[in-house]
Amino acid sequence: MRTSDPLLRLLADAVPVMLAYFDAPEMRCVFANQRYADFAGLGTDSIIGRTVREVIGEAAWLVILPHVQRALGGYTAYYTRDHVHPDGQVRSLETSLVPHLVEQRPGEPPAMVGAFVLINDITHHRRAERSVRESDERMRKFASATEEGIAFHADGTIVDCNEALQRLTGFERAELVGRPIIDFALPDYHARVRDYVQSGREDTYEVAVRHKRGHVVQFEVVGKTMPQVAGGYRVVVVRDITTRKQAQERAEFLALHDALTLLPNRRHLMQHLGRTLVEAQAARQQVALLFIDLDHFKTVNESLGHEAGDLLLCEVAHRLLAAGPSSPFAARVGGDQFVVVLDGLDSSLQAGAAAEALLARMRAPCAISGTPLSVSPSIGISVCPQDGCGADELLHRAATAMHHAKDSGRGMHVFYAPGMEGQPAALLRQEHLLREAVLRQSFVLHYQPQVKVEGGQLHGFEALVRWQHPGQGLVGPDEFVALAESRGLITPIGRWVLREACRQLKAWHDAGLPRVPVAVNLSAIEFRQRDVVADIARVLHECDLPAQYLEVEITESALMQQVEQTRETLDGLQALGVAVAVDDFGTGYSSLAYLKRYPLNKIKVDRSFVADTPGDSDDVAIVTAVVQLARSLQLQSVAEGVETPEQLALLRRLGCDLAQGYGIARPMDATQAEQWLRALPG
Repeated sequence: MRTSDPLLRLLADAVPVMLAYFDAPEMRCVFANQRYADFAGLGTDSIIGRTVREVIGEAAWLVILPHVQRALGGYTAYYTRDHVHPDGQVRSLETSLVPHLVEQRPGEPPAMVGAFVLINDITHHRRAERSVRESDERMRKFASATEEGIAFHADGTIVDCNEALQRLTGFERAELVGRPIIDFALPDYHARVRDYVQSGREDTYEVAVRHKRGHVVQFEVVGKTMPQVAGGYRVVVVRDITTRKQAQERAEFLALHDALTLLPNRRHLMQHLGRTLVEAQAARQQVALLFIDLDHFKTVNESLGHEAGDLLLCEVAHRLLAAGPSSPFAARVGGDQFVVVLDGLDSSLQAGAAAEALLARMRAPCAISGTPLSVSPSIGISVCPQDGCGADELLHRAATAMHHAKDSGRGMHVFYAPGMEGQPAALLRQEHLLREAVLRQSFVLHYQPQVKVEGGQLHGFEALVRWQHPGQGLVGPDEFVALAESRGLITPIGRWVLREACRQLKAWHDAGLPRVPVAVNLSAIEFRQRDVVADIARVLHECDLPAQYLEVEITESALMQQVEQTRETLDGLQALGVAVAVDDFGTGYSSLAYLKRYPLNKIKVDRSFVADTPGDSDDVAIVTAVVQLARSLQLQSVAEGVETPEQLALLRRLGCDLAQGYGIARPMDATQAEQWLRALPG
């Protein structure tokens, strides 16, 4: 080999590997390219004549000796070893020892005269492989640790998954891998899944999957496309939202149905009646409303108890639906009052006949808690178009006719007639006294504590207005708010409540008492008619009270009207820093639409659902659904009407956030509330 050949030297130095030639059997260097010489720390001339042992050192020589011996035996040897560079870096070297054999006389084996050494530095390849392995290991650990199901797929076909996905679907890994994702979705969702996969979308969507055991599981799904360097796969993360969906469905049902009888509620009635009236007018047919009120129902509650009264209401609901699939639309609109809608009528006489049949069906004997009872309802009837064509108008006139049926002897039906409405003298007297009370501000606030269910610490107060009636003493809001709303007096009362609550709370704060918020109630009319945000901002400024210490409680009906104005008002309150709670949630007007649409902070579970817990499984289910719904929407849940340790323990198990009621503390006037605050431990 002519080491001085310029062309050979040029070629050897140009190749991207370390190249050398050693003669046999001493393995002395005959030739080395520049890369090899630099790696050995020698020049291309000074390395000539040195043995491999001298070039690489004793330790490395002992490592590669078996491979050298193999090459001297006439066999090509391949091996990889780590080499510590003088600067301390560890390099990975891939080496090939190729024997140089020369033919001798015919019939004799070729002679071993030397060996070519080719060394490739594969350090960067090793590092890349190690990085991939570490990345895969991290992904594997993450996938096994999370409770969310994870699947990798290529063009919609599953290539891998974690244990959580197997647990969520019931299928083993071998049953999932290799199958299209779309196979596991219910048919109604196939188009949605196919579009999501093909378009490469990365937003969140929902899909229903058939579990291996047969039941349906609701999933929230999000897919992400992996970078091309990772193979271009899609990773899909699924979360089981079955419980949340069930809570939503339960809440949606409660939004349109009465929780006790499961009949449609007032809101459902008004929606149905609105559609029915439009269709009837187009078909030139009549529609009748039967407003039903049970006679002497209060006696049942007082003599047999509220549980017996509830059983009787359920029996009435059953009898309203006794005609089977052809039964008319029936709803419970409150207390012991029901409404039946009769459509497709050609004559009001048909409504009278239906009312008589209903009376006969209701009068049939029944036994409640072992006590025989006879139900006697009074029925008022209004008919469209002669009594009006609006839902509210017909309902009001049917109720008016029902009251005349009661006044006429009960247990009968009466058609509405013009002139039935009247304003009794007692109502006029009450209105006069209430107007005087507004002028003289003859009101007082009572404060009921709200505490944290977990721990019992004070969270805040709800301010409850009382009317100092000249003849009846302190009167609760149930006795005068409806009258105030109908006579345009609710706004000045509401402004007084807001100012007095803020003034009193600021006084407590200045006295060094616990700095907790106070909640005030706003009626739907106040919320709709006055500039609530401006009023609240002005009162907070005048009282020097930070907005974080004021909460506003509004009824569900306030949120169902004038959507844009309502949202602007709620946004304004949030901008001020005033929290907003939905009061008496679940009493008949609940809507998941506004819970998602509006900026809210709390949901208050109505006391009627808490009262019979934990003994009433239906009420427990309702409270559970509302608490879960609040948690899924990241809202605080507040239970009203808590009276027993058992109720508080149930709320704690369900994860309810706050509670109030007689079992915690009764509403107190300002003096009593201050004494209560001062008596708190710590």
